[in-house]
Amino acid sequence: MAFRIRYHYRQQVREIGYANDKHKSPYEAIALVEGLDLAEFHRLENQVANVSRNDRKMLKNFQQEYFQRLGISQVVVFREE
Repeated sequence: MAFRIRYHYRQQVREIGYANDKHKSPYEAIALVEGLDLAEFHRLENQVANVSRNDRKMLKNFQQEYFQRLGISQVVVFREE
């Protein structure tokens, strides 16, 4: 089943295809399409994961806040019909 991601980047609505087997998360799929370097994100994400220890909500909040700082907002994943 195919998915699509609709999001805002630099005040423009964009939409891309998404597959769970190709990307770790919707945010990483967006970063790949937009050409964003995620080296710093992965370093900080590992630190948050080590501190939070199974607190998925904290990790999700970190992802959302980090990508909002990059200018990505209103991320919605939906099934393609």
